Amino acid sequence: MLRKPRIKREEAELDITSFMNLMIVLVPVLLMMMVFSHITVLDLKLPDLADPAQQTEQNDEEIKNLEIMVRQDAIEVYYPQSYLLKYIPSTEEGYDYDTLVATLKQVKQLLAKQGIEKRDLSLLLEPDIEYQTIVTLMDKARSYKAVVVASVVDAELFPDISLGDAPTLKNPEAISQGVAAAGGSE
Repeated sequence: MLRKPRIKREEAELDITSFMNLMIVLVPVLLMMMVFSHITVLDLKLPDLADPAQQTEQNDEEIKNLEIMVRQDAIEVYYPQSYLLKYIPSTEEGYDYDTLVATLKQVKQLLAKQGIEKRDLSLLLEPDIEYQTIVTLMDKARSYKAVVVASVVDAELFPDISLGDAPTLKNPEAISQGVAAAGGSE
């Protein structure tokens, strides 16, 4: 029997310089991407599940709901529930957020004078309202810019926001006629 001579193989060294170069470039790039891509989460208040005994107590409280109903052509502010407080028609530029904030500030001041600490409101939306409009409405309803001792701070309005569907109008002209009969936007 003849033996085959073995070919001696040299041990190859593991060359990781190219991998290290990749990591040196990749890690800082990924860290920079994390800084530039912030994810913002908006808090929503979901309705609680209640016992029938607690519902009677809540029914009295629900009558005093503050509602902002957003339609394609206007924003309507209701307080107490089903009582139209302010009708804010939209313009060519879009919704009038400044009037909405002024109305919400008036409601907050009125409630504070009555000794009521209200932090929640319901945002009722028609199906075709744009996402950016919803986010802007939520931001405007949560707080407003106020000047306190020569510095601008965010003053709280109604931070607990619930979302819902706006009821459909059976007679859309009735609201505009009711607003005109009431003397404008009151």
